[in-house]
Order: sequence, then C-alpha cells, then structure tokens
Amino acid sequence: MPTITFATKIQKYTALAISLVALAGCETADKLSKIGQEPVLTAIQDPRTQPGYRPVQMPMPMKETQRYNANSLWSNGNRAFFQDQRAKRVGDIVTVNVTISDKAAFANTSKSSRSDKKDAGAGGALGAAIDKFALPGGSSADAIASINSSDNFQGSGTIDRTESLKTTVAAVVTQVLPNSNLVIEGRQEVRVNHEVRELIVAGVVRPQDIASDNTVESTKIAEARIGYGGRGQISATQQPRYGSQVLDIVLPF
Repeated sequence: MPTITFATKIQKYTALAISLVALAGCETADKLSKIGQEPVLTAIQDPRTQPGYRPVQMPMPMKETQRYNANSLWSNGNRAFFQDQRAKRVGDIVTVNVTISDKAAFANTSKSSRSDKKDAGAGGALGAAIDKFALPGGSSADAIASINSSDNFQGSGTIDRTESLKTTVAAVVTQVLPNSNLVIEGRQEVRVNHEVRELIVAGVVRPQDIASDNTVESTKIAEARIGYGGRGQISATQQPRYGSQVLDIVLPF
C-alpha cells in the first residue's frame, strides 16, 4: 500500500484550494454581473426532463382482469359511475393544500462512571526471594504492581423545534402507477423585492384522496417531499461565506 507523505497531502490540499478559489471566482463574477437585478425565475419545464429525475417504483397489487356483469354498465375496478374531472392522467393538474404544523421537544441526559483497581504481590518464600535478589532496597514484593483506573462521562442534549407552514400549490401528474396511484410534482416560485421564494411538492397520491374540487391534503401524500426556501439577497446574507464553509469541512479541529 503506497505511503502518503506530508508533502503529498499539502499538494492535494493546495490543488483543492485552487479549484475552490477558481470556482468561487466564477460564481463571484456571475454575482457581480447581476448586482441590482432581480433574481431570474426558473423557466417552466417538464419535471421528467430534469437531471436526476427517476420514475417512481412502488409495490403493486396483482393485476385484475376487467370484466362486466351481465346486463350492467358497471365493471369491476371502477370507483365511480359517472366520469369526473379530477386528476387521473399524466399531465393533469391537482391542487395540493400544504399544511405543516410540527412541534417536537426532546431532552436526553446520560451519565456513566466506572472505576477499577488491581493489586499484585508475592508473599512467603517467593516474596522474600524477590525482595532479596530482584527488587531494589526498601521495596517489598507484597505490592509489586498496582493499577488504578477511572472513567467518567456525562452528556446532555435538548431539541425544541416548532415548524408551521400553510399554503397551496398546483402540481402536475407525472406518472400513473399500475394500481392507479398518481405520482405528482409541483413547483411554485414567487419573487418579491429581489428575493425568490420557492415551494416544491412531490409524492404519491391515491385517487380516492382527491376531493371533488380536485384538491388533496399534503398529509395524504405518500413519500411526500416538501421543500420551502428561497434565493436572493436575503438568503445569501443568511449563508456563511464559501471560505468559512470550506474551512468547516477541511479543518479537523
């Protein structure tokens, strides 16, 4: 196995620093060219064409053969007699009512303590022989070795979090699973005074959970992915500089 010398490490860190400086320089130049301008809104795009998009695969029930009963227009598997306008096909739009109200509080305390003591010695004739021939003057074989150890640990942690979000976003059906469940994805951008607020919603919805007004609650979305954030002057101010982020990752202390 090749040995990594200190000089090699210095060279790697130097190359990494140069790359980061070059990247930061490009981003800085781009930001300087946009001073005084509003953040650009993202163009409307097909979510399936975005980098990293992958079709959703979920456990599916056995396929049921469609059949009609004698003298009846009703077939097995139907959920309603009359056709409605709720989302059910790829490209249809469904309104998602995003309601998040979470509150969590945790307090953990742990404490451990351990002590150990071991003594070793020799007595009788063996001890006398050791005192005479092996040990220096004034020493006794009754206490040849003595080991003491102690260990104390105490830790505590507290989490107190409150989150609340209530809004509405329209999502597009990007996929219909074999069991008729709908894969949806929606994105909303709002620009206000050089700041863009972004809301992203994605997940799997049952057709039965879509209300008659073509809305669905976010609490009924399986594998829900909800993101709310922003980009612009305020968001940039709330982030530490690139140098600080790099040092936080690289420095071992």
